Amino acid sequence: MRLGKAVRTDKEWEVFAKKYRAEMAAPENQRVIDLLAGLSHTSNFAVGCYCEAESRCHRSLLRQLLSERKAAIA
Repeated sequence: MRLGKAVRTDKEWEVFAKKYRAEMAAPENQRVIDLLAGLSHTSNFAVGCYCEAESRCHRSLLRQLLSERKAAIA
């Protein structure tokens, strides 16, 4: 997360996003994402943090991962 918070350029964001996605591709992280995606169809929950802009925040990447697994996203 320290790397993500230090991002200043589009290139740095691309590097962070690639590393974040690689980390989230680990089997244990995939199981959590799948669980959240499944729960999203029967429960309401929110993911928040203190980053100012979602476009340069891990939330946007997590949203993409959940969306790829057909999560119900409002």
